Amino acid sequence: MQRHRRLRHTPAIRALVTETRLHRDELIQPFFVVDGSTKKETIPSMPDIFRYSVDTLLKSIEKYVKHGGRSILLFGLPKDKDDFAKAAYADNGIVQKAIRQIKKHFPQLLVITDVCLCAYTKHGHCGILTGDHIDNDKSLPLLAKMAVSHAAAGADIVAPSDMMDFRVAAIRDALEENGFKNTVIMSYAVKYSSAYYGPFREAADSSPSFGDRKSYQMNNANSREALKEAKQDIIEGADMVMVKPALAYLDIIKVLRQKLDVPIVAYNVSGEYSMVKAAAQKKWVDERAIVLENLTAMKRAGADIIISYHTQDVLSWLK
Repeated sequence: MQRHRRLRHTPAIRALVTETRLHRDELIQPFFVVDGSTKKETIPSMPDIFRYSVDTLLKSIEKYVKHGGRSILLFGLPKDKDDFAKAAYADNGIVQKAIRQIKKHFPQLLVITDVCLCAYTKHGHCGILTGDHIDNDKSLPLLAKMAVSHAAAGADIVAPSDMMDFRVAAIRDALEENGFKNTVIMSYAVKYSSAYYGPFREAADSSPSFGDRKSYQMNNANSREALKEAKQDIIEGADMVMVKPALAYLDIIKVLRQKLDVPIVAYNVSGEYSMVKAAAQKKWVDERAIVLENLTAMKRAGADIIISYHTQDVLSWLK
């Protein structure tokens, strides 16, 4: 007779038959970088996450690397914003300066950069405007310039998150034309319009000044559309595709894993992070247990890579 509990009887047996495991190589920690020096700014809605100037960022990354961190995702907050996001693709932009310093001090660290205009424009939208309309095609050259400037500074992977149509093709062509044929594109291919982004918009100072992003981010009621978007980005030159958010979209991760043969990335976003942190501070949940359960669920659904604000903590828990 088959007794299923036999394989759960002791910790050693449970470990032996565990089907899904988290590994440090698959985890990515986001960092926010700002202009200035000696800055370490708190983000009220994201406990234990900070905005760093480049000098303090390097100190934080040093600790991250010592704990086993191998990959980071970099977001920039510029000193100046304008209608054409000029600081996004400036040679001396905050992200470009940070990449150079990171690669100088930590050459083996994998550096991924977010490619989007929202934090660099006065209006806070992910593309440039024609009137009150987010102009898809006029935004593409600027997104491509931004990606090339990151690659020139030393980024290993560029990650377009803007959700403009054809931006992957524009970025891939620009990278090739400028000699960066080996720069990887991690596309935010399946980025839903979501309430889970609230804390991030405070962290990155990227809330839109009018309207919302529903005309370019995906309808969160749709699933078939996700596969269509991801397939298109792969055709255009994406090397890996992302599902964002992760926790409420595990079904989408599973569909992409079943249908595609490129790496699938899950983004455990700010709202997911902050809800756990808030509940843990109230001692309503066991933070370590719930974080590991959440990330394991993403892995079990089919994610090969997980971006999470919990990564630094998880690295110490996995030892």
